[in-house]
Amino acid sequence: MIITKKRDFKELRENIKNYKSFFLIGCSECATLCGTGGEPELKAMKETLEAEGKIVTGGIVAKTGCQVLGTKTELKKNKDEVDKAECILTMSCGAGAQAAVEIFEDKPVFSANDSMFLGNMTRYRMFDERCSLCGNCILDKTGGICPVTACPKGILNGPCGGCKDGHCEVSPDIKCAWVRIYERMKKLDKLQEFCDVTLEAKDWSASQKPRALTAREEKKK
Repeated sequence: MIITKKRDFKELRENIKNYKSFFLIGCSECATLCGTGGEPELKAMKETLEAEGKIVTGGIVAKTGCQVLGTKTELKKNKDEVDKAECILTMSCGAGAQAAVEIFEDKPVFSANDSMFLGNMTRYRMFDERCSLCGNCILDKTGGICPVTACPKGILNGPCGGCKDGHCEVSPDIKCAWVRIYERMKKLDKLQEFCDVTLEAKDWSASQKPRALTAREEKKK
């Protein structure tokens, strides 16, 4: 999931200072789980904006904020509310904000959130970064633990000389990614397989931006 945090309202206030009326768009998926774009957050934002003398014409929590066509369809029933708004305020990730940009070609779009990383929710509203979206996955060789992300240095054949008592020298509060990988492979009785593998230098061309992917299957003639 995309992890987001609420933008400092002082910064948001500065961004929207020239606008009076707003339509809010949240997201029922990632942003809701992060506590940045669900029903309670939209209600709180409405109250905050109105306290600033702004007008909120309406709002929705989109099923999937980054799904352009789906969100566009959901918004049809809010046409009048949208038309009354000078601009759109998105309460989702950057992808959700850019979906709104595509939908509303004639209205400015502002984001109420900062997008942080792709992560896992380990406890209620506690998140860890697990994947760097590098486009060339090596998890099958590292026991399902990604050293590109879990190691602050991104070392592919570790651990480095700074590892001390199993912990990282860059961030001593976290366990060394390669110690974790070693322990995982040992537990799976795959140490020999692990020791026989030398990972080649990362080919970063797979993560060259901007990226696109078509997952449609071609129709058979």
